[in-house]
Amino acid sequence: MAFAEKVFSPGNIYLTPIESHWFFGSNVLGPNGLDLLVDTLVDIERFYTPRFPLIVLGAIAPRSTIFKSFKSRLAGRFDFHKHASGIQCAASLDGGLDGYLSRRSANHRKKLKKQFRLAKNREVTFERHSPPLGPDIDEVYDRMLAVERASWKGLHHSGMTEQPSKRFYAVMLARLAASRSSRIIFAKHENKDIGFIFGGMAGKIYRGQQFSYDEDWRESSIGNLLQLEQVRWLCEEGAERYDMGPLSGDGMGYKRHWTEKRLHIETWVLERK
Repeated sequence: MAFAEKVFSPGNIYLTPIESHWFFGSNVLGPNGLDLLVDTLVDIERFYTPRFPLIVLGAIAPRSTIFKSFKSRLAGRFDFHKHASGIQCAASLDGGLDGYLSRRSANHRKKLKKQFRLAKNREVTFERHSPPLGPDIDEVYDRMLAVERASWKGLHHSGMTEQPSKRFYAVMLARLAASRSSRIIFAKHENKDIGFIFGGMAGKIYRGQQFSYDEDWRESSIGNLLQLEQVRWLCEEGAERYDMGPLSGDGMGYKRHWTEKRLHIETWVLERK
């Protein structure tokens, strides 16, 4: 169990998931997470007396067993207010690359085949990295940032090269490096990086984070090819699922072609009666 503290005023304090504002991840995990939360309420009350903070629980599946358990255990002591809801998308990797592609549309498969053939004719290659802790991390991250600067996001100063994103992903990469859990692929042409895709493993589940490509290569579908190469790598490793994050939002429509699973989540605020 883990919370971040947001203090808006002495009498208006929230204990929230430890992330920016997306509520993707649960802050109470594991089979004994609810028991731990209930046991800790005494400590929370003692620490924050006389004003008990609002508790924000993220990434709860609607009508799930865990949510029913929260309500049955805590309804007598707390009011529950729904703060937000959303849809995350994912793809099964069952059956390997062939199985994954069989769940894509015929039109999507046809486009990928054509794009891959054209890239191969132009001698585009792909290079895999899963750096450990050490100087390799900085080198890999510098290469990613160089690609980002040449992308449309970098050119508009809205990507990973800007703070706080630049620092955020640097720290994330270092955390993933401790367990060799990052999965990074560079697209290259004539020994120059023209694109990258980046994410990390949690057990047998891969969570995509960022991908980008040089704006000069926009017409070559480098982004699609990087996604395909990442799926190929994950299938070779025996990964079970590819999580692509939120389905809604600007520029997120492409995810519908790559995923078939829809994961509904809700965020609830607990206010002590």
